[in-house]
Amino acid sequence: MNEVKKNFSKWMYWFVLAVAIIVVYKFFDNFTNIFGAIGTFFSTIAPFLAGILLAYLLYIPASRIEEGLKKTKNRFLRKRSRGISVLLTIILSILIIIIIVNVILPVVIESVIELVNNFQGYWNTTVEKINDLPENSILKSDKVKDAIKSIGESIQDVDLNEYINPEKITSYLKSVVGVAKGIFDVFVTIVVSIYILLQRTQIVEFFKKFGKAILDTNTYGKIGKYFSNGNIIFFKFISSQLLDAIIVGVLVTIAMTILKVKYAVLLGFVIGLFNMIPYFGAIIAVALSILITVITGGLSQAIVMAVVVIILQQVDANIINPKIIGNSLEMSPLLVIFAVTVGGAYFGVLGMFLAVPVAAVLKIIVNDFIDKRIEEKT
Repeated sequence: MNEVKKNFSKWMYWFVLAVAIIVVYKFFDNFTNIFGAIGTFFSTIAPFLAGILLAYLLYIPASRIEEGLKKTKNRFLRKRSRGISVLLTIILSILIIIIIVNVILPVVIESVIELVNNFQGYWNTTVEKINDLPENSILKSDKVKDAIKSIGESIQDVDLNEYINPEKITSYLKSVVGVAKGIFDVFVTIVVSIYILLQRTQIVEFFKKFGKAILDTNTYGKIGKYFSNGNIIFFKFISSQLLDAIIVGVLVTIAMTILKVKYAVLLGFVIGLFNMIPYFGAIIAVALSILITVITGGLSQAIVMAVVVIILQQVDANIINPKIIGNSLEMSPLLVIFAVTVGGAYFGVLGMFLAVPVAAVLKIIVNDFIDKRIEEKT
């Protein structure tokens, strides 16, 4: 009897192995079709995913407005605080988008196009000024001359207007917002986000019950803790970085306008946008702004602009940013730099932006693991 069982187990092992090999073969044989089906599925649910993301981003303003309505003495507003808060949040978001599209973007796009069209002239003027400098100037060293020559040749070989013009910029903007393609997808995205915001309490309760049903108490508690902490970190970081970027962008634009720096709005927009990336963003944006100002306004104006912008950056780093973000992340600068470097290397600009909150969550998990191991050993 034991011999029969042994032979049966042996044959079952070979049978399962053969089936597994066939399945793997068929999988790779239909590799293109399978990934095509997966791609079609994700393309279909893209509006729903965009709706979830939109609801996540709008949760903070919606919840703050709801809290304010609940504190009012008006019974009607208190009773319908959830719906009214969602409606006001959507209206405010639409107004902000309209202002950006109709006021800020046209100025930025016009500045970019003008800069591109006149860049060759600006560059030639800069080269002439450098050539007029004394022979002992550091800017007339062989390395600088070679660098200028190399940049000049690359500019002549590339037609920037081919890549930056009204039609191309429009296509770039469409590709950026291409997650929701078409009027129907945009409509679905907005509707999904509204329903999630309205029914967020029920949705959270469902996932809590589902988690309790499939997980043991200890695992459920850990996942709940990390999800809650991670959610707070992401909300705090994303909202505060966005607010900080707007403040810095406005301040820099005003300062550059007072200094009569050409393309002040464009440079302020770039500095504010890049300021959302910790450490590296500010350095890259300021360096780019200095280069453009040197070309368009001369070295003296660039130095004054650089001093003013660096002062504003220090005010932001030491006063504004800490006030907005606080000490919720509790991360050392070394860990932040490491996280941003790794995130940028593997996931580009988005990775640089999201690296800090992800690293903060991982830091909590690692610290809990270390504390538990130490506690077990003592």
